[in-house]
Amino acid sequence: MDDQRVAQGIKVQAEHCRRNGAPVTARIVEAQLALMASDTMCGKRIVEWPGLPLEDAMPLRLAGGFHNLLLTGAESRLLPVYNGHITDQSDVDAIVVAVTTDHDQRLLPWLDGPPQTNEAGRSASFMAGLLWLADKTGPRFELNEIGASAGINTMMERYHYNLGGVEAGPAASPMRIKPEWRGPPPPSPKIEIVHISGCDQSPVDLSDPESALRVKSYVWPENSERLERMDAAISLAMQKRPELVKADALDWVLERLSSPQPAGITRVFNHSIVWQYIPADRRDAITAAIEAHGRNATAERPLAWMMLETNRETFRHELQIRYWPGPAQWHLLAEAQAHGAWVEWRAAQS
Repeated sequence: MDDQRVAQGIKVQAEHCRRNGAPVTARIVEAQLALMASDTMCGKRIVEWPGLPLEDAMPLRLAGGFHNLLLTGAESRLLPVYNGHITDQSDVDAIVVAVTTDHDQRLLPWLDGPPQTNEAGRSASFMAGLLWLADKTGPRFELNEIGASAGINTMMERYHYNLGGVEAGPAASPMRIKPEWRGPPPPSPKIEIVHISGCDQSPVDLSDPESALRVKSYVWPENSERLERMDAAISLAMQKRPELVKADALDWVLERLSSPQPAGITRVFNHSIVWQYIPADRRDAITAAIEAHGRNATAERPLAWMMLETNRETFRHELQIRYWPGPAQWHLLAEAQAHGAWVEWRAAQS
């Protein structure tokens, strides 16, 4: 039955949150099971969800709406849930149903699109990947981010990193990226990111306060460091907006592949927690296009593909890279926590 499929998706998402250090968000997500039995528009829409709840990140869409109610001061009843004073699931269920009943119209549009899951902490994996890649293709990179959302990771050249003792990026940056590093450190060459751009079907302008607050609403509130990073990213975007375009992922990849590539610079396509949102036929077409261009790549104009996506069996995010010219196989470099709290370097095994 469809309602059982939806309920199972909610349960799996709640478990994913718990495993990634977000017990409060897990309770908010799990309370959506109670919403399914409520007389609310949101509950009805959840029950009748037409797609795959987990792949669509349906439970996290509404979780963003609840967090937004708290951040805007629109709903004080959620405060004891978010500050951990109320932890019993039945009590959380009752509060979430009551809040939804009173804010049904405001919450309903949050179900219209997937979360804008921008997180600067994930750039730690991207930077480590570039440090590893430099020895294979050269130290100068052009980054092209697929599904860049608000462009937080298209500002990664402005961040400072400490990756197991290996430092990179401007020392004076207000964005400090220092995950718990597990395993040996990554390589430590000097690299240069000469240009970064990104695309998204619905790019978010972080320089607009309302849009910035919406993105912040999707941040799991348990981790104060994530909220601090979001504030730092917003501040940097106010100084200089990231380069984003509104475009379909496939169309943009084809356009970027056809644009002139300067000699001595590795063209990199990268993305994090976006692949699941792209329809399968578009994913296949993107893969075919990158692979076709990869076969024609040269040492003077290399091509690479770097992704940080979820392994749904381990609940971890895997950093993988392919590059051309070369063996054109995927290299599993690291596993990482969902929002970059830790990175486990595995390149020696790849």
